[in-house]
Amino acid sequence: MRYEMKIYLKNVVALLGLIFVHNLSAQSLGGGEANPDLLTNKEALKSFQDMRFGMFIHWGPVSLRGTEIGWSRGKQVSKEDYDQLYKEFDPVLFNAAEWVKTAKGAGMKYIVLTSKHHDGFSLWDSKYTDYDMGSTPYGKGILKDLVEECKKQGMVFGTYYSIADWYHPDNPVIYPADDYQFHVEKDFEDAQTKARMERYVLFMKNQLKELIEDYDPAFIWFDGEWEWAWSHQMGMDLYAYLRGLKEDLLINNRVDKGRVGMEETMKSIQYAGDYATPEQQVGAFNMETPWETCMTIATQWAWKANDKIKSKEECIQTLLKTVGGDGNLLFNVGPMADGRIEKRQIDRLKEIGDWLNLNGDSVYGTRGGPYLPTDYMVSTRKDSKIFLHLLNTKKTKIKLPFPKDVKINKAYFLHDSQEVTIDKSKTAITINLPDNLPDEVASVIVLELNKPAMAIPPIERMNY
Repeated sequence: MRYEMKIYLKNVVALLGLIFVHNLSAQSLGGGEANPDLLTNKEALKSFQDMRFGMFIHWGPVSLRGTEIGWSRGKQVSKEDYDQLYKEFDPVLFNAAEWVKTAKGAGMKYIVLTSKHHDGFSLWDSKYTDYDMGSTPYGKGILKDLVEECKKQGMVFGTYYSIADWYHPDNPVIYPADDYQFHVEKDFEDAQTKARMERYVLFMKNQLKELIEDYDPAFIWFDGEWEWAWSHQMGMDLYAYLRGLKEDLLINNRVDKGRVGMEETMKSIQYAGDYATPEQQVGAFNMETPWETCMTIATQWAWKANDKIKSKEECIQTLLKTVGGDGNLLFNVGPMADGRIEKRQIDRLKEIGDWLNLNGDSVYGTRGGPYLPTDYMVSTRKDSKIFLHLLNTKKTKIKLPFPKDVKINKAYFLHDSQEVTIDKSKTAITINLPDNLPDEVASVIVLELNKPAMAIPPIERMNY
């Protein structure tokens, strides 16, 4: 048996289980061990994965100082100053239509806004606190306008909500503090502290119910679950409570204690959550657990003057490596204090959108693979097509392992249908490339097959 065939069969045996396990695992995610019958809504999850690209928005009164949202409270900005910023916050140039238009221009399909971050400030006029937009000089919440505009422009709306809240008096966790810890869970030292946390959980449930009933988000993106006062049981209870309010709601894994580090794979299906959330890095290829990378367009989540913005190449290739790994990308912008998104961020987003206008068929509605991502090629697939995204390559030929029982009916560049010639052996294909690829950032080759592309198990490329 030829060496190539041995390698191919080894990959098939090792990776064939991914598709089978994916089907089982994806159906098993949901409310955790306390709610074994409360599973992720399949239709909602499929719609979420089909969108592939969304806009994250971190915003609040802290944009007046240009420091990081939440984390700069008590550090770069004193607590006293930070907690009074809302009295100056008057974003008179906020325009929901422009925000949504910017997201659409980037090719994004959904928006997630930080309705309440760790600093405890609510971007809507909440019945349960005065520390909100209704108490600012602006005088009203922004969620209503944003949700209405999302509906007008065909954009899906979701909301971020932090479990950690360093402003609320009933949250027993103090930040910053010398003994502040991440990813821990401890018992309450006394009945009074436990009672405080119970009141805070009630406050959260009231606000979250308000968000669902008034603004109908498609998903709730939790954060701040790492604090010691938040428990695994609380996470499962909150998940079940929210799904009881909205059956097709998607909830990320940060509702519970089930993530592992910033790469944030799910520990197990014992923990509540519908998808994992790697942060500031592209997640590893994973068809077992749905996932979404969240990443900033600059270096800071909230707006910062003259912050360094990622290049066009880095932005587009980050999106492709994410989708090629079978994940979504939630790409963050931080609006300025006056409510506008910075022009240079808008310009960069438009460059992504221009690329997607030509090549979006290789992103939307696709699944990752069959080839595992590398630095110079990632692949996606849907129906009977494989999309090969060529990144950073000067090669004139690319050799790929390929199943002998699959036929390629046609091969061409996606953007202009220019034919690509392919030589096929029993176990591999060789793609002949032009001297100059049509796109300097990412050129896409389409392989049209004689069978569904998802029938091909994931293939490692390290030996070719």
